[in-house]
This record gives sequence, structure tokens and C-alpha cells, in this order.
Amino acid sequence: MSRTIEALPSLSERTQLVARRLGPGIALAAGVAVAAFLTEPVIAQIIAVATGSGYKLPAIVIALVIGIALNGVAAAPRFEPGLTWCVKKLLRIAIGLLGLRIAFSDIIGLGLAPALLVVASMVLTVVSGVWLSRLFRAGDGYGVLAGAATAVCGASATLATATVVPNYPQKGADVAFTVIAANAVSTLVMIAYPPLCALLGFDPQTTGIMLGATIHDMAQVVGAGYAVSEPVGNTAVIVKLFRVFLLLPAVLLIGLWYTRTGVVHESAKVPVPVFALVFLGLCVVNSLMSVVPALAPVYGPLKAILLQVSTWGMLIAIAALGLGTSLASLLKIGWRHIAIFAGTTFVILSAVTGGLLAFS
Repeated sequence: MSRTIEALPSLSERTQLVARRLGPGIALAAGVAVAAFLTEPVIAQIIAVATGSGYKLPAIVIALVIGIALNGVAAAPRFEPGLTWCVKKLLRIAIGLLGLRIAFSDIIGLGLAPALLVVASMVLTVVSGVWLSRLFRAGDGYGVLAGAATAVCGASATLATATVVPNYPQKGADVAFTVIAANAVSTLVMIAYPPLCALLGFDPQTTGIMLGATIHDMAQVVGAGYAVSEPVGNTAVIVKLFRVFLLLPAVLLIGLWYTRTGVVHESAKVPVPVFALVFLGLCVVNSLMSVVPALAPVYGPLKAILLQVSTWGMLIAIAALGLGTSLASLLKIGWRHIAIFAGTTFVILSAVTGGLLAFS
């Protein structure tokens, strides 16, 4: 027994092993993030001189573009574990810490109408995914995957939904494409939707609702929202988290639909969005601090530090997302799959935008 214990690596050794495994990818993503941060004022000055406008290209977008440009470098196997950790773990930590920006009064302030609009648009999107998939003869399985990815939360929803979609010959390829498509399309709309909101004359809250209710992945919701302003980003994150919380009922209903249609599916656990629970927990803390002024001298500095951690965490995570995005890989996919995913994206955009215009 003593020999077995002595053979186990110490905490220091385990830490070194983890650092060697994750370090290269994290360092690459952090380097891109720092480059984007330093480049942001330079690009802003170039734009000001060239156009005379005060537009500032956000560091988040710059990091994404630099990351995509360096995708070939990032494809080396030694970078993959660290980049994956940034996108899957660091991003969730950063988003959870965003709860410190928001109080429950902000959540309540959204009202019932936006919640109902989000639910209705999500249901319509999943249904449209199945309908479009049947129209293009791509199979119900891919339609459900594309619909759920668009309606709920991109890659996470794809993987969760795949657990209740019955196996079929092309299921693995469909899941892989849906994850890639969700990231790629989210990146495109992250840049395109904020100007669209401005063109439609949306105010900050409506812009936040639109971004949070239509963009597929959380990373791009954060990027688009906070690239406009902090109030827009806060609203977008709240709306997006509401969609994330609907992941569990959405997957259960999809599984129930397959069961009721006579298809046997595998039983599996749906991942709990822990970062969303942390986000709401910190919202509670932030709300309570407003009524306990005696703690302000301690809470204020700690909050400032954690928000800086959140900001840099998001920047590094989005840099990692760009580093892992290959535009060339999308060219190998059949046009039917692309058309279906584009269709579900158009459906949720139309439903949400139409609803917001009707309510405004």
C-alpha cells in the first residue's frame, strides 16, 4: 500500500503535468489576446485618420480575426488541449463572473414579453430545422441538430441533443458540421447583427435582447453585446442565459418527440449549465451588496479585480475560438447542410426581429 502511495505523483508534479499539457495552447491564445488589446488603439487611430469617424474596432473582434488568420499554426497538436480548455472552461468562468455586473432588478426589468418571444422563436426554429431538413432530404436527425444549435446555445446544444437523436450512418459527420457551423455562423453574425440593430433603430435594451435571442454561441453573444456597450452586453448575456437554461427542457422534449414517434433513443445525461448557476449566484451577491453598504470597501475592489479577470478571460477565450476556426473546413460540406443551417438562422432572426418591431 505504501509503495502504491509513493508511486502516485505529488500535487506539484500533477500541476506541472497539467501546465505542460495546457500551457502551449493557453499561451498562444493569451498572446493573440494581448496583441489584439495593443492593436485596438492603433486600428482606431488608423480608422479615425482614414474616415474621420470615431468608430473603434473592438479588441474582441480583432482577437477573433487574428486567431482565424493563425489557424494553421494553431492546428499543431500541442496547442489543442489548451485552446479547448480556453473555449470550454475559461469562457464559462469569465461568463460566470459577469454576474457581478448585473442585479436582479436588471433581470426583472426585461419583462414577460421578451421571455415569451424567446421561447416562441426557439420552438419555431427547431421545427423549421426539421422541416427544412425534410425539404432538402438531409434527414430529421440533422434538422434537429441544426435547429437546436441555432435555437439554444450552439455547440453545447448540438452535443446535448446528439444524445437523444437516434444513431444513423451520417450522425457523426452531422454533429461535427453543426458544431463548426454554429461557431462560424455565430462569428459572422457577431459582426453583422450590431449594425443591423442600429439600422433598425433599436435602443440599447432592444439591441441586447435581439443579440442575446438570435446569436448561437455564448462567446459571440458576449462579443457582440459588449462590443456595442456594457448595458447592451449585460442585457444580451441575460437573454442568452435564459436560452441556456432552456437547454434541459429542449433536449428532453426532443427525446420525447422521438419516443412518441416510435424511435428508440439512447438514454443520456444532459449537461447542467453550471456557469449559468454561478452567474445567477453572483447576481444575487451583487443585488445584496447594494443594500449592505458597510461591505462596499471590501466588495468594491474585489469586484473590480474579478471583472478584469472576466474581461481578459473572454478575450483569451475568443482568441482561442478564432485559432480553432478553419474556414477551409466549411468548404468541404455539402450545400444542403449549409442551406438548412442558414435557414434556421434566418428563421430565428426573423422571428425575434419581427417580434421586437411589433412590440416597439
